[in-house]
Amino acid sequence: MITIKEATSKKDLKAFVKFPFTLYKDSKYWVPPIIKQELETFDKDKNPIFKDAEARFFLAYKNDKIVGRVAAIINWLEVNNQSIKKMRFGWFDFIDDLEVSKKLLETVEAIGKENQLQYTEGPVGFSNLDKVGVMTEGFDSIAPMITWYNHPYYVDHYTANGYTIEKEYSESKFPFENVKPEFFKKAQELIKRRYRLTALKLTKTEEVMPYADRMFDLFNESYASLSSFVEITDIQKEYFKKKFISFVNPKYIKFVIDENDKLVGFAVVMPRFAEALQKANGKLFPFGFSHVLKAKKHSKDVIFYLIGIHPDYQNKGVHAVIFNEYYETFKEKGIETCYRTPELEDNLAIHQIWKHFDPKVYKRRKTFKKDIN
Repeated sequence: MITIKEATSKKDLKAFVKFPFTLYKDSKYWVPPIIKQELETFDKDKNPIFKDAEARFFLAYKNDKIVGRVAAIINWLEVNNQSIKKMRFGWFDFIDDLEVSKKLLETVEAIGKENQLQYTEGPVGFSNLDKVGVMTEGFDSIAPMITWYNHPYYVDHYTANGYTIEKEYSESKFPFENVKPEFFKKAQELIKRRYRLTALKLTKTEEVMPYADRMFDLFNESYASLSSFVEITDIQKEYFKKKFISFVNPKYIKFVIDENDKLVGFAVVMPRFAEALQKANGKLFPFGFSHVLKAKKHSKDVIFYLIGIHPDYQNKGVHAVIFNEYYETFKEKGIETCYRTPELEDNLAIHQIWKHFDPKVYKRRKTFKKDIN
């Protein structure tokens, strides 16, 4: 018999966070989160997303043993401002037992019905900067820190529970040697002169911060047309600056400004922390921090985390300016492989940007949907 219990105490939430450590203990490809950071993500006093969203966390038990978990999420900005009556769910993990996944999903669906929402979709997080999608291809490669990994049987559980595909994402990679500067070197000089643009050279985190708020504003503008978009609020900006910027080598953050110091383009690249996080095994102290710091300074693999161009400058070649800056930085750092985060299959504009680098898809993932009213 499966029992569902809401995780409300600190002890329960820690059990919620640590369940995948048991589920994936024998996996070479799963990347553990930092337990402390994951707990802070779920802390209503520390994560400002809870000013505009709510979440409840559930654990499934069988014979007094945890066998599954799920977070049931409502983003009220999405529901009220965009009239998208969606019941979100994420952090959805379970043993290969259909009764477990069924009970957890029924719990999510019941909350959606209570709140007069129309459908459920997952796995997704609170916002666009969270992890997204259940992996459907690429089980034999390590997951980046910014995506979920899952066992192959997960997909069968979605379909068995009456869920259908909602959105499709792909993750690709390419060797740095594929980057040929002749594709953008001359073009970016012409573009800078034509539009009077400047690419900023940043070497310290303190130099990044004055532009960070503008970066998130531009993120909101440039991603607003995507089907999965939910805006980042001012209070969330402060949270994400503290959470992410410290992880990023400032040389891996690129800003392009116009003659009036207006931000027209940005990109954020992160070192690949996957192997370092596997060694840390959920804890920064006493030894995990050294693995993460080493990766930050010396990783030969990077992940393109975010890239955004102001709508007025899209299709004008600003990305060539950004790529030229990264080419110089990556050449200096000896970068070997470039990875891209999950991108919507129907985001044709972003796929066009990367075409000259001959990227190869190595993972695919999907979100699933079910009507509940």
